[in-house]
Amino acid sequence: MRRADREVTNREDIIAIMRKCDVCRIALNNEGYPYILPLNFGMAVTDETIELYFHGAMEGTKYDLIEKDNRASFEMDCGHRLVTEVESGSCTMEYESVIGQGYIEILSDTEKERALNILMKQYHQEEFDYNKAVVPNTKVFKLVVQKVTAKARKKKS
Repeated sequence: MRRADREVTNREDIIAIMRKCDVCRIALNNEGYPYILPLNFGMAVTDETIELYFHGAMEGTKYDLIEKDNRASFEMDCGHRLVTEVESGSCTMEYESVIGQGYIEILSDTEKERALNILMKQYHQEEFDYNKAVVPNTKVFKLVVQKVTAKARKKKS
């Protein structure tokens, strides 16, 4: 990483940044060009693994690409704030960001409900009783993270 002074290396700090984000962008391989999607997500963390969960319609381009190559990159960011210094005529941006790589697995019907519960926890502090009738019409997949890095920029006061 070029800016080591902004690198976040502590795993718990990286996970904390991820929990603050509300969108995860995944990039899939598409015949020489990345295919990027902004998605809502959920996250499950164990001692060894970070898994990101996503949902969508039953068919589409992303599934066609995943079937050909299930490797993916991802990015998420939060904490954006423009900091302007009128006296010096400069400005900068505060942020926290995470990027990583992994592979995607399409989940079986028996795994869907657990994954959707994990996804809901990203956006609802309390238990959210979503309409279970949508489960058969929803495809759910997870990205098993193999590599992750993070950066944060906070303007010194």
